[in-house]
Amino acid sequence: MFPAGFASLRRKWAKMAGSTGALTLAVALMIGAAAQAEPIRGAGSTLAAPIIGKWATAYENARADGGDYVSPDWKVDYEIVGSLAGVLRLDQPDIDFATTDAPINAAELRKAGRQQFPIVMGAIAVVVNLDGIGPGSLRLTGPLLADIYLGKIQSWSDPAIKAVNPDLALPDLRISVVHRKDGSGSTFVFTEYLSAVSGEWKTKYGANTLISWPLGTDAEGTQNLIRAVHDTKGAIAYAESGQAQRASLAYALIENKSGRFVKPGPEGVQAAATSIDWAQTTDFFASLTDRDGDAAYPISTAVFAVVQVSGRSEHRYRRVRDLFRLAFAQGAGDAAALGYVPLPKALIDQIEQCWARQAPVGN
Repeated sequence: MFPAGFASLRRKWAKMAGSTGALTLAVALMIGAAAQAEPIRGAGSTLAAPIIGKWATAYENARADGGDYVSPDWKVDYEIVGSLAGVLRLDQPDIDFATTDAPINAAELRKAGRQQFPIVMGAIAVVVNLDGIGPGSLRLTGPLLADIYLGKIQSWSDPAIKAVNPDLALPDLRISVVHRKDGSGSTFVFTEYLSAVSGEWKTKYGANTLISWPLGTDAEGTQNLIRAVHDTKGAIAYAESGQAQRASLAYALIENKSGRFVKPGPEGVQAAATSIDWAQTTDFFASLTDRDGDAAYPISTAVFAVVQVSGRSEHRYRRVRDLFRLAFAQGAGDAAALGYVPLPKALIDQIEQCWARQAPVGN
């Protein structure tokens, strides 16, 4: 069975070829290329999934250039498996890139022959299910959050919560803690923040994609976590802000280092990102959590692409690079519409310089 659009392409080639022999050669080359073509394959962050989907469609349309034939290698297959599993999948030869909310240090990248760069930025929202509490109504500090996840504060009517929410009618209801079960970059960012604001949390649990939680309900993946919050009165959880808002979950304002309560929005993420001198980082390894600045949202993050360079052909590397180059050039609007923060141009320029330096040499 021939690919969609084959008949129209065959007619075009027949007109150009001018001879049966040239047409036969052209058709044979097309069939051979289609048989060998494979999609770009990625895996990883659930936070990144909506924008990767948008960019994949844009890449396919750009390669088709208005035609009705779509080659398999113009497509992008992305597995939503979480940041940790995505990076582990890079050990398999069929995966071209992973996405992660937890950046990888330079030593690990060098050892594995990989390249890392940010692709988009976002915020981890603290979401709740409380009757009469809408988005941005509840205020929480870092120490309060840590104490809730440590189990030291167990009721929404606790005096410590009321002290920063004097105008809210908080219910005498048990706090139902919800967290991710799978290896998640969102978990890393959230626990990195808890480690920054609570010495007890840092000592006992630290920051990681997988945590041995002291209490609470496990949820596999973001969608199950969101469902658990929807279904549980008194629930509290953490999730990528765009996904949380699309699910109509109420989010809390979080106090930053300047003592201001900030919502998980683009302005707060941008303020956190601009506090970093990216040119001074190695492999763009940097954290956006708990940054200085009056407007900075303290649980901000960047999503990173990790690309296998060693052991991959130049052709495979170039396809991944071109996917993200198109995304940076034309996909900022899609990113913003989904609640992400697009990368600033200066940072994109640095990434493209990195691509030029670290491209593989091969076929």
